[in-house]
Amino acid sequence: MTSERRPPHRDFGPNAPPQRYPDPDIVVIDPKRFKAKVGNTAIKRLYTGCLWAEGPAWNAQGQYLVWSDIPNNRQLRYLEDGGGYISDDFRKPTNEANGNTFDFDGRQITCERTRVVRFEHSGSTTVLAERANGKPLNGPNDVVVHPGDGSIWFTDPGYGAIVLYEGQRTTDGSIQPYQKEAVYRVDAQSGEVSKVADDAFKPNGIAFSPDYKKVYICDSGITHYPQAKNVVWQYDLNGGKLSNPRPLIDMALNGRTGFPDGLRVDTEGNIWVGAGWVGEGYDGVQVFAPDDGQRIGQICLPECCANLCFGGKKRNRLFMTASQSLYAVYVETQGAHNC
Repeated sequence: MTSERRPPHRDFGPNAPPQRYPDPDIVVIDPKRFKAKVGNTAIKRLYTGCLWAEGPAWNAQGQYLVWSDIPNNRQLRYLEDGGGYISDDFRKPTNEANGNTFDFDGRQITCERTRVVRFEHSGSTTVLAERANGKPLNGPNDVVVHPGDGSIWFTDPGYGAIVLYEGQRTTDGSIQPYQKEAVYRVDAQSGEVSKVADDAFKPNGIAFSPDYKKVYICDSGITHYPQAKNVVWQYDLNGGKLSNPRPLIDMALNGRTGFPDGLRVDTEGNIWVGAGWVGEGYDGVQVFAPDDGQRIGQICLPECCANLCFGGKKRNRLFMTASQSLYAVYVETQGAHNC
């Protein structure tokens, strides 16, 4: 399916003129399946000034959003109950932090340049993973927590530890990964780090289905591997194991394709993917049906969207980290998980 024709991007700034409803940048491709568009709300840019915004995560206990600005080596915080107050030095330095999530005790878990850490309520930091298979991690990227057993799942594509802009090169000056890019699981009891999948060329965003029977993983391997495809993988989840890997989503749209970065899932099972590096009419968030992976909607932004999460009091506000900025829009659905 193709998206409807839409006007050029407007000014999203705080002094922009009011946007006529319904917002034309929220595009309904399949009206029978995409019912999340709200007719009387508009996309808002909440902040700009990052170099590369990533890893938004919503803290339900504190009612705030945390996200990373990787090259500036900082994390920022948006307080919804504080009139939209933003602290741009919430955490600095951050070891070039990327993806974030919160566990079910409200503790922040972060993928840093070389490791995955948890920030305890006491103020201390626990290192959850920094090596696997006897080798350093390439550069952890995105992370989620399973509510059943408390295990922590993260991707390790290598954007960071082996890339000069976000981190540093390897000791010999090359940009080769320390080991095959993969997805890992940290056991909540033993702390053991085990590889669960390495089918994707560069596994990036990761999310569970609402019933925790599926795992979705973005493959952004085309950035380094010409043979890679812009797809989202689907796996069956059985306990601590993944099986039956298959590409569910093809990111191609009207003959153009950009790579998927981060993703989250709503309560209906629809898959919301941050995407970009294509241009007008493509960059932003693309929404796919869980049964056949067909594109059903879009949120078009004037910047590449790296990642997203649902938040707010009702988990019905979509926060989007897009290149230099943070955007938000209310939707007629809810996030399936805490963040």
